[in-house]
Amino acid sequence: MSIQLRQICLVARQLEPAIEDLTAILGINRCYVDPGVGVFGLENTLMPVGRNFLEVVAPVQDNTAAGRYLDRRNGDGGYMVITQIDTFEHQQTIRQRALDNGIRVAHESQRDGWNLCQLHPGDLKAAFLELEYDAHEDFDGHWNPVGGFGWEDKVKQDVTVDFIGVELQGDDPVELAEIWGAVAGSPVHRDGAELSMTLNNVKVRFVEAQDGRGPGLGGLDISVKDRSHILDEAKKRNCYVSDDQVDICGTRWYLHDA
Repeated sequence: MSIQLRQICLVARQLEPAIEDLTAILGINRCYVDPGVGVFGLENTLMPVGRNFLEVVAPVQDNTAAGRYLDRRNGDGGYMVITQIDTFEHQQTIRQRALDNGIRVAHESQRDGWNLCQLHPGDLKAAFLELEYDAHEDFDGHWNPVGGFGWEDKVKQDVTVDFIGVELQGDDPVELAEIWGAVAGSPVHRDGAELSMTLNNVKVRFVEAQDGRGPGLGGLDISVKDRSHILDEAKKRNCYVSDDQVDICGTRWYLHDA
């Protein structure tokens, strides 16, 4: 049984400036705009990162959940960890495991061949965890949030290759790790001070919130082929932190050579 990180969702006050920074610095392309997020008072754009995806949403109405999240965390940042589950039965097992651990279901949607379950970020002490099942059962192919197929020609990996890690921050990293590990059914590992669990394609790290923004999705680890491009563009856009980190859309991006 496998859980694949298939998509990361960030939230921004203004969509276009965030997309311009992300595409320019990371060397990735836009691939899809999902009109379905309008029901939540949002607009969005998606970009492939390898054969997985990065989404940015922004509120276009008052009093949206995303807008309240922006207020609570004082600006742009990480919003959702979106996973693809290998089978429908496994997805339902994880859903039940979440309920058994006191995690509420925040939203569910079901269509032919596709089932979505969002777990509540308050109960998870950091961010939304979204569990998606796609009847195509292909971690490299069909993905409903980008319209199924039609995005493959937008994949560009000469600068940024793929996600390799997610950094979740909270007041109590041990509690945070225990909650996420229990829901995912993945053992939590300790390497020195680092707590982590492993999904199919990424390591999820649990750290103490030290940036004054409270619990949330604070950072992402990415595999890169052209570090110089990323650093040069980050400097132009005031997103440079160090030769190993850039900050884009309120999120720390940690660079690891492919």
